[in-house]
Amino acid sequence: MKEILARICKWIGLPGATIIISCTAVMWFVFGCATNKQSGEVAAGTTPSSTGKSGAQLWAENCVRCHNIRSPGSLSPAQWEVAMMHMRVRANLTPEEHKKILEFLKSGS
Repeated sequence: MKEILARICKWIGLPGATIIISCTAVMWFVFGCATNKQSGEVAAGTTPSSTGKSGAQLWAENCVRCHNIRSPGSLSPAQWEVAMMHMRVRANLTPEEHKKILEFLKSGS
């Protein structure tokens, strides 16, 4: 990997390599948040809903892979509402998933 990066830097220069690497990272972030991967574990202390998934489990499956530093207590309930309004579309969440994740995040803030 280092050899490839060294060749890219030599070929297009350091500023060009920085731009390409940054754009690649942004694309991975955007497309990674849009996928819906499933995890087989339910977070401790939570109970699955009628669909079989709790808000904590849905948060772990859909949010943590991109936002692994954020904890539910990092934002106020009002701030979580704004953030979730935007991320519902980006993460391709159903209304029920959105509601469960938002309830989980508000309960921890």
